[in-house]
Amino acid sequence: MHNHELQAIIESLLFAAGDEGLSSQQLANVLSMPEEEVITFMTALKKVYEDDSRRGIHVMELAGTFQLATKRDMADYIKQLVESPSNSTLSQAGLETLAVVAYKQPITRMAIEDIRGVKTDRPLQTLASKGLIKEIGRAEGAGRAILYGTTDEFLDYFGLKDLSQLPVLMEDAEELDSEEETDLFFKSLQQSLTVNNEE
Repeated sequence: MHNHELQAIIESLLFAAGDEGLSSQQLANVLSMPEEEVITFMTALKKVYEDDSRRGIHVMELAGTFQLATKRDMADYIKQLVESPSNSTLSQAGLETLAVVAYKQPITRMAIEDIRGVKTDRPLQTLASKGLIKEIGRAEGAGRAILYGTTDEFLDYFGLKDLSQLPVLMEDAEELDSEEETDLFFKSLQQSLTVNNEE
């Protein structure tokens, strides 16, 4: 396999993995290559991205995983996109995902998907780009999955002083099945948005 072919495959894999990223071992398994060769290639690939001013993204290594991320030089443009009025509203999927994160943080993507019952990669990326959620740690155990939590911008967005102002869930909420619990999350957070916008 030529280097340019390997680079294209790795770019596709990292793009598909999103914020979760991929470890050198995961890449080695998919590519059927020794992990040592993968590490050597990724080190070289990181430098290629960093040295190429024509690229707006780079390969970032974080907590043992490789991810595609935007370069810091692009921060001002990304900020304009995020703050654009046309991008100020949240989709239903985004609101639902945000509700689960708000009430269950710290929480992994897999745990969010268990509650929502659907893939959550795109909503998580959107929420992170808007600054409403962020990585706040890594889960214990194999894979060290990213743990997500809300940000100060989240509080500002919903007009909350702190997380204690989130609508109080029913005392027996933990006994509800996932669908009922999720519906309660959505209604509570949407009600919070409505009430705080009217004040």
